[in-house]
Amino acid sequence: MAEQMYSSLGTYTPDSLIGGTEKGIVIKGITLAKNQGVVQRGTVLGKITASGLCKPVDNAQTDGTEVVYCILTDDVDTGSGAATEDFPATAYFSGVFNQNALIFGGDDTYADHQDKLRELGIFLKDTI
Repeated sequence: MAEQMYSSLGTYTPDSLIGGTEKGIVIKGITLAKNQGVVQRGTVLGKITASGLCKPVDNAQTDGTEVVYCILTDDVDTGSGAATEDFPATAYFSGVFNQNALIFGGDDTYADHQDKLRELGIFLKDTI
């Protein structure tokens, strides 16, 4: 009888977030601020200057999250009012992404942030 050598940790469902392989993808750890509810894969994040915690980028803010920092790799439930700790997560810091699959805070769009994204090594494509 063969012993199982691995276990299933989850599933992967292909989506259209990754826009190409022309540039290497770099993934690093981040910390999401608590009590934001579910923050979805593909959310473009800014970083709060005072705490270093990440939230969806929103150019109407003045706490540091008005500036692009990275793109969230996976859905993360940060709680909604009762969470007592911030949440570790991972994010993309470079690569090519589908501009139409990105999620922003406030009324922001990819056009508001594409220059800063390019400076960071994050490139956008119009991918179907």
